[in-house]
Amino acid sequence: MSEPVYLSHVRIEPYDGPMRRAYVPGRDEPITFGVHGEIAEHYGIAEDAYPPTTTTIDYLVAAAAG
Repeated sequence: MSEPVYLSHVRIEPYDGPMRRAYVPGRDEPITFGVHGEIAEHYGIAEDAYPPTTTTIDYLVAAAAG
């Protein structure tokens, strides 16, 4: 098997309920992940409990479409 061409070093830091910070290569500041709309509803999180924030699913869909 050949050696990997790239190894991504990512750190995820939970900080408040569903809210998380992702430290990723190429960015000086972390990316914030959370919940919004139907996803918050699915997990039983009140609409006003947290500010609506992009979810990991949103990033995955954007990356796959991209």
